[in-house]
Amino acid sequence: MKNPNIENKLQDKLSSFSTLEEAFLYFEIGFDSNFIEQYRKELLKRFTGNLIQSRADNWFSGRRALKKAYCKIQRARLDKSTRSACRGCTSCERR
Repeated sequence: MKNPNIENKLQDKLSSFSTLEEAFLYFEIGFDSNFIEQYRKELLKRFTGNLIQSRADNWFSGRRALKKAYCKIQRARLDKSTRSACRGCTSCERR
């Protein structure tokens, strides 16, 4: 059973951020500020959706949700005919 206090702490921390960049810094994820500016709305929408779907209850699950959102948008921009990898998620970093 999940501890509601831990979930509330993560939600409180996330709601205290005034910018998306603060979330990237909190979760120790490198990012391109130009990319963030260009895709801010879509990133925020995907990140929030991933948090809800995964029921993020700790730092690691929150980090995973943000990296998945970042990666999904980067991969969508890549050429489909090549096997290029984005820099947003662990699976892409391993390629």
